[in-house]
Amino acid sequence: MQTPVFEEYEPAGDCGCAGCAQQRRAAALGLPVGEGGHPAAHGARRALVLATAAGVVLGGGGAGAAHAKAPGHAPTRTDADHDPAGPQGGSGPLHGSPSRPVLPVPAPTPQAVTRADIINRAKRWVTAKVPYSMEKYWSDGYRQDCSGFVSMAWNLGGNEWTGSLAQFGTRVTRDELEPGDMLLFHNPANPNNGSHVTIFGGWTDYAHTSYTAYEQARPHTRKQATPYAYWNNSSRYVAYRYKGLSAGSGGASSSTSYPGAQSFGPGANNKHVTRLGQLLSERGAARLYKQGPGPRWGQADRGATAAFQRAQGWRGKEADGLPGPRTWGLLVSDQGRDIPKAGAGGTPAPAAGAFPGKGYFKPGQSNAYVEKLGKRLVKKGFGKHYGSGPGPRWTEADRRNVEAFQRAQGWRAAAADGYPGPQTWKRLFA
Repeated sequence: MQTPVFEEYEPAGDCGCAGCAQQRRAAALGLPVGEGGHPAAHGARRALVLATAAGVVLGGGGAGAAHAKAPGHAPTRTDADHDPAGPQGGSGPLHGSPSRPVLPVPAPTPQAVTRADIINRAKRWVTAKVPYSMEKYWSDGYRQDCSGFVSMAWNLGGNEWTGSLAQFGTRVTRDELEPGDMLLFHNPANPNNGSHVTIFGGWTDYAHTSYTAYEQARPHTRKQATPYAYWNNSSRYVAYRYKGLSAGSGGASSSTSYPGAQSFGPGANNKHVTRLGQLLSERGAARLYKQGPGPRWGQADRGATAAFQRAQGWRGKEADGLPGPRTWGLLVSDQGRDIPKAGAGGTPAPAAGAFPGKGYFKPGQSNAYVEKLGKRLVKKGFGKHYGSGPGPRWTEADRRNVEAFQRAQGWRAAAADGYPGPQTWKRLFA
């Protein structure tokens, strides 16, 4: 069932149903021009209230009905409609009064903030279940409506409204959205009709049709999966990125932004590997680490990453155990499915027939693939150079046994250097 478009209805002056009565009250409580309301909209509301009053006195709905946009009753709005329409507070100072006029001033210089800071600030209101109110201010000084909430999350110096928040951001496309950005709908013709803003918390599905929204709505701050861009007026929302977003060493790049493919895989040794392991452990992969997680990339990291990717329903190259932007984005934004517990769907190991990569087979490497390779060489009759083992640490004995196997295939020179490649692996495990 499609959500009704409420602006298509005007309340009948003589109708006592809950929907029309609610519309008349909303029109009467519209935002004054001095606080940012549109003059034409304010005049229309005033005329509507006067016409409604006249209609009631005369016992007929002539004036009100003559200006109705569509026949029928206005629908009663409920929380289930996910309709945030309501008065929008104007720009104002922290702990200010919504009725105090604010003189136009140049936009202040944005304060530096990271994506992690934005999400964490939003989460504080979610945890506190801050009640929705256009008149009240929370203990941190921000107004308890949707625009006050975003002002708080972005750490702005005052309370903004849907008509002024855009000046603090830069427009981005749907594909560019990242946690901490905002989705804004400002209705300039009638700011009280549908205007709303949310904080984007990350995609909840592969097709990017739903995202986690942090928002201030009745009855209190909430975090929930929301259709893109919103339940209603979806096509009228615009995505913005905060101009003061920090990208320094302590900013977004170290918290939520993907650090790059070069940070992961055989030979990698850095803080991003540690962070990856910690995130994976929180999502059900702790049992896959015998020690750590730590900064040095190991088989446990690849196995845990692959398990998380398979938990999302990905297969093939999408579940190769190497984190890409999508994998990283789900982990840092706490989105996607957790890794199933042992015995509840299982966590299968990487496919035995898939070549894991040359980086696992070189001096200094120690992993399960080396041991698997050695056991297969012994089974095939090419284990004479092992004094003991085979084991997980790559040794000269492994290289010489691989070289013997390669020469037995008729290969020479670089094709028989003792280091396994895709063809060597394929023939060994055929």
